[in-house]
Amino acid sequence: MPDTMQNLQPARIWPPGLTRTPFWAYQDPSVLEQEQTRLFQGPTWNFLCLEVDIPNPGDWRTTFVGLMPVVVVRLPDGGIAAFENRCAHRGSLICFDECGTRAKDFTCVYHAWRYDLEGTLRSVAFQRGVNGVGGMAPDFRPERYGPRKLRVTSLHGLVFGTLSAETKPLADYLGPDVARFMAVAAGRKLEVIGRFTEALPNNWKLYAENVRDTYHASLLHVFFATFKITRLSQRGGVFVSPDGGCHASTTIGSAEIMDKAYEGIRSVDDELRLADPSLLEWEDEHGDQIQQQILSVFPTMVFQRTRNIMSVRHFLPRGKDQTDLHWIFLGYADDTEAQRRRRLRQINLTGPAGYVSLEDGCIGNFVERGAAAAGDQEAMLEMGGAGTESQESRASETAVRGFWKQWRAAMGI
Repeated sequence: MPDTMQNLQPARIWPPGLTRTPFWAYQDPSVLEQEQTRLFQGPTWNFLCLEVDIPNPGDWRTTFVGLMPVVVVRLPDGGIAAFENRCAHRGSLICFDECGTRAKDFTCVYHAWRYDLEGTLRSVAFQRGVNGVGGMAPDFRPERYGPRKLRVTSLHGLVFGTLSAETKPLADYLGPDVARFMAVAAGRKLEVIGRFTEALPNNWKLYAENVRDTYHASLLHVFFATFKITRLSQRGGVFVSPDGGCHASTTIGSAEIMDKAYEGIRSVDDELRLADPSLLEWEDEHGDQIQQQILSVFPTMVFQRTRNIMSVRHFLPRGKDQTDLHWIFLGYADDTEAQRRRRLRQINLTGPAGYVSLEDGCIGNFVERGAAAAGDQEAMLEMGGAGTESQESRASETAVRGFWKQWRAAMGI
């Protein structure tokens, strides 16, 4: 067993292949601890914020990379910097608020250590002591100390960061089949039209699986299948990155009124009607007939399109069995009034109480509770084969297997 996993119980080994996931991977606290260094702080691109969140020099937002707090800042030259939200002195947070504007620098409230916009320590209060007594040593140089800094890149207005010098370019990380579905964010300025944070009572990896699980969408989500937003009998497919961890799934066109594949399935009731059918009015604004798209960026980011609403989902571990899911709903800055009204209505489809995604808020906890005494047992991932290749059918767990392929590579398992 690799040295990185020595503190796991000796009996806890990973079965061969990609079709089994042992439940201890979600349950063992030592796994979450090792994920911080091996995965989140390793060669991965972590979503940080939107460029429109920090439009002007000195504008900043706080976020997390795994459990590590991070500050993201717009620089005077228009660039973007990101650094650990931790004072080099005693480890206090440097920024407490979620966001701010027009900052000139950042000062830790504990002992007034001051950092520039790139996170470099510039001055220390009482560095030379008081009246010649106390202070730091004569050879102390503030610029030698400071929080860890991230490499930053952006794609179509989405900002990512990494602590590793070995992280491959973002385009290669995504792979061409996945990256092309993010192009709907290109060429037009995004605008935030809503934000929510949802507390999920489960391990973060259960949600990472869920967004890649194209097989459950029209079974668990009654609204999806009933109102024919997505059924597995519609056209579409699943596209998986070369490393496995990133994916895009699409549902294209409308379902037939009489869909034989869904006869008798619990999640479909063709007698249901909406009191206000305008909720489902949509415009094929991108000319691709995609009604539903889920695009994941390993490890914790999703870019979603459901009809005319777009959103970023950013899910972050808060403990072994606690996850914060941040929803950021998007439109375009040049939306017409009719387009914006349509998007605002369709926010009701997703989010914490969305007609479509309500069930995802609890299903991870059902797994937690069901497998509570089964740490030595395994989940099965055989739908659609045993590999991680892209597939035309969404009746597949290929993207879930892809997640575990990249997770295991990062963790050295």
